[in-house]
Amino acid sequence: MAGPMADLLIRGGTTADGAPRDIAIVGGRIAAGREAASGADELDATGLTVLPGLLDLQVNGVAGIDLTLEPERLWEAAAALAAYGVTAFLPTVITSAPQARVRALDALRAGPPDGWAGAVPLGLHFEGPMIAEERKGAHPARWLRAPAPEIVDGWSSGAGVAMVTIAPELPGALDAISVLVGAGVVVSVGHTTAGADLVLAALDRGARMVTHLGNAMPPVLAREPGPAGVALGDPRVVAGVIADGHHLHRSALAAYASALGPERLLAVTDCTAALGLPDGRARLGDQHVVVAGGTVRLEDGTLAGSGAALAQCLRELRAATGWSLPDVVATCTRTAADLVGDPERGTLEAGARGDVTLVDEHLDVVATVVGGRVVHSAGPGGTEGGKS
Repeated sequence: MAGPMADLLIRGGTTADGAPRDIAIVGGRIAAGREAASGADELDATGLTVLPGLLDLQVNGVAGIDLTLEPERLWEAAAALAAYGVTAFLPTVITSAPQARVRALDALRAGPPDGWAGAVPLGLHFEGPMIAEERKGAHPARWLRAPAPEIVDGWSSGAGVAMVTIAPELPGALDAISVLVGAGVVVSVGHTTAGADLVLAALDRGARMVTHLGNAMPPVLAREPGPAGVALGDPRVVAGVIADGHHLHRSALAAYASALGPERLLAVTDCTAALGLPDGRARLGDQHVVVAGGTVRLEDGTLAGSGAALAQCLRELRAATGWSLPDVVATCTRTAADLVGDPERGTLEAGARGDVTLVDEHLDVVATVVGGRVVHSAGPGGTEGGKS
């Protein structure tokens, strides 16, 4: 799906730990030494930091494209994401008519058009419809459904479903979790009213993640820690975190990060069609939203995803935690790749895919490389896409 692999020499850059390193990509994969194939293109990374390609596992849309409303524009959205340093992602379809999920799967299976280049979709994330009405957030109530065999029938990693967010307190949810896990799907607890015991039961059935920690779930209480408390304390859980400066108070973000560490904190944007758009009206599925001052909200004020790029989230996470750059970057590289079971991504080790993101000292994106092909390039100082 990623298009032809290529040869490339990235010279003059440093890795996240500050070590100088030239990176040779041969046949789309990182070589053990710096020797590139004869005639390989070169990319000057002088003054830049060379990171493993960034992964975003919760992308609702970008550049005016809503992937629930217009799933046929999947590959157009994937191309646009390259400007934000993203090399692979999970297109996310929120609670909607069943046809939206079918259309999204069809678009994924159809593959990219000739000549396409961009971020690679790793499978779909179905966020809903099996979520709690009380914690639906910006999801439209009319499309909510209780878990049932006919809903998850055919949902498997092989069919293109990589992740499903579900509320474990719904009747039939635990059985649905077992079915999905057995089909190779990453199951995430989210948009839920569940108490700790039900969340633990979901983990026992194989759920491994919590969706946008601290949002669309009950607060942590001393005798009822709920989903957030379980996520912070249970080593089985990876927690998605929207560090856009709006979804979480910086003190909450710091506390979450302290408990989770970079191995269990998954930085996601939950970005919508608003990413890259000016303030004004936009869409989230079949609903109108208002983009203003860095937030995306329904007309009643409910937060409805974000307009943030991953670079912005990494800056916010670093400011809140004081973590080193390698630890901050791990939250959307190694941690993300481990969660979806993709050892070829999220690393610069020899043999890994030649997916690389180059950033300046402000973490603004300067270039994006997918499979050894430069799919986005901007001058020094970053690109509009990498800035907050």
